[in-house]
Amino acid sequence: MTKEFTFTIKSIRFDENYRPSDNTRITTNFANLARGESREENLRNTLNMMNNRFNTLADWDNPQGDRYTLELDIISVDIDIEGNGKTFPTIEILQTNIIDHKNNQRIEGIIGNNFSSYVRDYDFSVLLLEHNKDQPKFSVPENYGDLHGKIFKAFVNSQTYTNNFSKSPVICLSVSTTKTYHKTANVHPVLGVEYKQDDFSLTDQYFAKMGLKVRYFMPKGSVAPLAFYFRGDLLSDYSNLELIGTISAMETFQRIYRPEIYNANNIASSVYQPSLKNSDYSLTQIVYDREERSQLAVKQGKFTEEQFIKPYKNVLEQWATNYTL
Repeated sequence: MTKEFTFTIKSIRFDENYRPSDNTRITTNFANLARGESREENLRNTLNMMNNRFNTLADWDNPQGDRYTLELDIISVDIDIEGNGKTFPTIEILQTNIIDHKNNQRIEGIIGNNFSSYVRDYDFSVLLLEHNKDQPKFSVPENYGDLHGKIFKAFVNSQTYTNNFSKSPVICLSVSTTKTYHKTANVHPVLGVEYKQDDFSLTDQYFAKMGLKVRYFMPKGSVAPLAFYFRGDLLSDYSNLELIGTISAMETFQRIYRPEIYNANNIASSVYQPSLKNSDYSLTQIVYDREERSQLAVKQGKFTEEQFIKPYKNVLEQWATNYTL
């Protein structure tokens, strides 16, 4: 019988008073926005962008464009490998909730949205780099992403998850700059125009190990498609307001983090390859240090190797070998 790991979750509100907790990944997008002299202005402007985007998309019965506001909670997931109360920070995701001021109602939104993971940092910033250090052609190690994917599946299928969240997660990320996307005739009333591509990116393959499928949509008013990773049926399992919450939150983050793609001054064409070398874009009024984030990802990957991968190597390998859904 496969040993069961124990998961615990902590929640912290993401608002203009947000301060990262001591064990938050310092490369996480939230922490990056909440540092420095501009922290409160950064956070306030980010939330205003999200709320404005939400009301633009949810424009029915909303004549003043101010009916809804988003509430965001950062959910940190810790894992206990040995059952002795000693935990390691595993996953960080985002819970959206929607406040309907007209009906004085709070609506549960989608869990997931953003996705941060120490083990993912290790896989991408340590393991993958070391594997390709002396290779003439890029490749991935054998069983790449298997452990991370099984840990994620174990969490989503755990009693801890079921006790706290009513639906499966949806992760919303940037499309890959190495792939070409083709516009289709399929148009969803909220998600917008669907794009497809024939060759999945490394991220797509990595998330597939987590049990997540991917579809690409460009919502109304957007300039580039977003990648949505999900279980089940993305179009049927979630309400329009739930989907708008995810779009509003994650497109705002992408406009800040990848303005060359998501704050571009030109709209994605029918055959589209995103590029961070695009020079025709606008900057938001929000300070974000992308170079620092990439440097810290390597440090955190090495921290994971020393504090999690090496100490628990035998236990993790045995667990991953035997783990099945």
